[in-house]
Amino acid sequence: MVWENQTFNSIFILLGIFNHSPTHTFLFSLVLGVFSVAFMENIAMVLLIYLDKQLHTPMYFLLSQLSLMDLMLICTTVPKMAFNYLSGKQSISLPGCGTQIFFYVSLLGAECFLLAVMAYDRYVAICHPLRYTILMNPKLCVFMTVASWILGSLDGIIVLAAVLSFSYCGSLEIHHFFCDVAALLPLSCTETSAFERLLFICCVVMLILPVSVIILSYSRVLRTIIHMGSGESRRKAFTTCSSHLSVVGLYYGAAMFMYMRPASKHTPDQDKMVSAFYTILTPMLNPLIYSLRNKEVFRALQKVLKKRKLI
Repeated sequence: MVWENQTFNSIFILLGIFNHSPTHTFLFSLVLGVFSVAFMENIAMVLLIYLDKQLHTPMYFLLSQLSLMDLMLICTTVPKMAFNYLSGKQSISLPGCGTQIFFYVSLLGAECFLLAVMAYDRYVAICHPLRYTILMNPKLCVFMTVASWILGSLDGIIVLAAVLSFSYCGSLEIHHFFCDVAALLPLSCTETSAFERLLFICCVVMLILPVSVIILSYSRVLRTIIHMGSGESRRKAFTTCSSHLSVVGLYYGAAMFMYMRPASKHTPDQDKMVSAFYTILTPMLNPLIYSLRNKEVFRALQKVLKKRKLI
């Protein structure tokens, strides 16, 4: 009971990413601007796909789920970071830390699997267009989406259970702007080598397996695009797939750099910069990548705005 109380009463100090120098104040304002843009973009994307019936297709349903995940991801980390910076308070309780870890890990995992589902959707649409409504029917689409959420949540539960089972001692200063697992482990008084191996296995499942599905899907898509007779069909297929591949490259590239390297290669400043990239910047870029290169999304936006007499 004493250990349990000590564990749950632990107060951590988030050292953050910014100090109060003029340069860092400007950078903090920039991050808030990026957060605001990402927040509005992803809400707009979810609402737009919901409101426009012509976007009620598997591809856009998956895109709305990606936007929802990105929206939840930035709301998991940025508001607490902003509150700490503006209030001067850097503390976070272990339950608060655990909440961040659960949502952060769950959303990262769910997004990994969802991107693989999106790659499969493009493979079926381009390589088997006549069988698309059978191979990617609404029930299967919803099932794979729900499975992505569940698998991500299971990963979050496993990591959270392990983190809460450790005891913590020392300065309890986390060299990060949110409770990242890698930044929390050095503070543990408990032996964590077994958990680090488990974490590596989880990363392999969440990153390598979905990436394998994506590579396999797009290798076949590319072969099909090359043999397309119509130049317009080839251009449309390439535009759609290149948008998805841009998101995959941004997301998986940063995640693999962060979690597939040995612990000895990590430095706090480097980890904070990479984490800021894929937890703050990537959620802002994803809707831009899809909407700017997608005439259907642009047309749906104009339609919704006209209906509400805004243009």
